[in-house]
Amino acid sequence: MADATREGLIRRLEEEREGLIAFLQGFLRARSANPPGDTTEAATFLGDWLDKQGAPWRIAAAKPHLPNIVGSFEGARPGRHLVLNGHIDVFPPLDESGWSGERRDGRIFGRGASDMKAGTAAGVIAYAWLHGLREQLGGRLTLTAVSDEQTGGEFGTRWLFETMRDEVLGDCCLNGEPSGLNNVRFMEKGTLRVIVTIRAPGGHGGYPHLSRNPVKIAAEMIAEFERRFHMRETVLPEAVSRALTTPEAVAVLEAGMGAGAAEVVRRMTFNPGVIQGGLKVNQIPHECRFEVDLRIPVGIDRDAVLDEVKEVCAAHEAEFSVVHSHSYPGSMADPESEMMRIIQDNAEAATGRRPVPMSSLGGSDSRYWRYEGVPAYLYGPSPVSMGRGDENVSEEEYLAVVRVHLLSAYDYLRAGG
Repeated sequence: MADATREGLIRRLEEEREGLIAFLQGFLRARSANPPGDTTEAATFLGDWLDKQGAPWRIAAAKPHLPNIVGSFEGARPGRHLVLNGHIDVFPPLDESGWSGERRDGRIFGRGASDMKAGTAAGVIAYAWLHGLREQLGGRLTLTAVSDEQTGGEFGTRWLFETMRDEVLGDCCLNGEPSGLNNVRFMEKGTLRVIVTIRAPGGHGGYPHLSRNPVKIAAEMIAEFERRFHMRETVLPEAVSRALTTPEAVAVLEAGMGAGAAEVVRRMTFNPGVIQGGLKVNQIPHECRFEVDLRIPVGIDRDAVLDEVKEVCAAHEAEFSVVHSHSYPGSMADPESEMMRIIQDNAEAATGRRPVPMSSLGGSDSRYWRYEGVPAYLYGPSPVSMGRGDENVSEEEYLAVVRVHLLSAYDYLRAGG
């Protein structure tokens, strides 16, 4: 039997197409660069729009300039609790054109168009529209639009879990981080970021017998880290391994993230991203400092990796510190779950192609739910332009993400009610 309410939502998406595009344009024009981190303009824009829709919300903030929008409502009968999560803050733009929200050649331009104002807009729209249909839903729907994802989440999602865990935990989480329409992200690697410092007396470059050279030692350590860690393979759960190694999944990985991605997604990676040392070419440096980024897949013991880092540092008489704000374990959800199927069904209906389950190479706030045993999934626009000066999203891609979030939330709450 046809679901008249659901068909009505699909018609409304078509009828309000221009309004949905205008909403994203306005959101992109609302400044929310992090750093410096003041997102009040963008949060105010979302709050004003939710007020016009008659949907309940409030500000929950650890700091006044980092407001998190939290809204929640109950359906007409008991059921499951779905949480919609997204972030308001974005990378700083290269110049003022980053706040244009320009619409050109079927695309919408502006900082955050990909990462992740289009995905956050999808969650906000789904929350507001379904509030108007709450008498036909079961369970509970919660919106969390946070202001501190780009710099680690200390005052965003993590703070919400520390201060109102029961309100935001839910039974499932749907997030609109950039993924690409051809995949649904159910898993992501953990990170371990370490700063290593080597010190020595230093001196004249012609007197190497009087001091060890911190730059040489840093080079030796980087080479050892490379041998130990880079491309170390993990043993994944059977369902995860199956999802990531199908021909379809490999093709999507390679097409969306570049040749070699299908191999990288199942392995640890090591990247020495910063190295600083020396003042003059004919001096032995007194200090060299380098920063490393390890991406650790589920199945590799992160604490054991840290023990190896300590071992290498001790052998070279180097100091080290962990950047805790950007170091965290990997996380995963079931790639064969009901919610995965719901998202896939709606995406296939919207785009004509069924998205494959996929792992992220970067991190997201979805990990906070997975750490608590709550499945969390990402479905958003292409990540290709995120961070670029011309960051953008196509109109059709954005509207497809809105449709998938709206109908997936509806289907999940209807099925569990």
